[in-house]
Amino acid sequence: MTKNNVRLYNIIFPIWLLWLIPVTWIIVLPANFIIDLIVIILTLKYLKVENIKMIAKSIILKVWIFGFIADFIGTLLMLLSNIIDFDYNTPVGEWWYNNIANAVSYNPFKSIYAILWVTICVVITALLIYIFNYKVVLRKSSIEVNQKKKLALSLAIFTAPFTFFIPTHWFYY
Repeated sequence: MTKNNVRLYNIIFPIWLLWLIPVTWIIVLPANFIIDLIVIILTLKYLKVENIKMIAKSIILKVWIFGFIADFIGTLLMLLSNIIDFDYNTPVGEWWYNNIANAVSYNPFKSIYAILWVTICVVITALLIYIFNYKVVLRKSSIEVNQKKKLALSLAIFTAPFTFFIPTHWFYY
């Protein structure tokens, strides 16, 4: 496979899906909003916070936007596996293509190295979700510091982009 063919076909979900089928945004945007809102409400209820409705209304938009920012950064990290440029005709380049670039793009479960790459991307994205929510979104919130940390952690865990593990080849083979 030539380098040009690799660049053309190695595009990672969900950016690929959102670009190819723009109507997907109609589903993705509200679905993420609803998931974020559910996580906020359930976590605040679990923490026995008062004024859940008021707090949720004051933070949901920022949580949603910063969640997309974190996911976008995570997607860029995923794409890095294809941006790192090796000559695919060399042994190192062939190994990189088979175990990282192609596997991350099409089926992360094809290689332990791809699973590690995707897992690192998901963990970094979850960490960014935590930092953005704790340091930015919840900074002026009326809830206690300990509750802010727990809410940020809950959002990081339950809204991390586990979809990065979905094999892209399911969508076009």
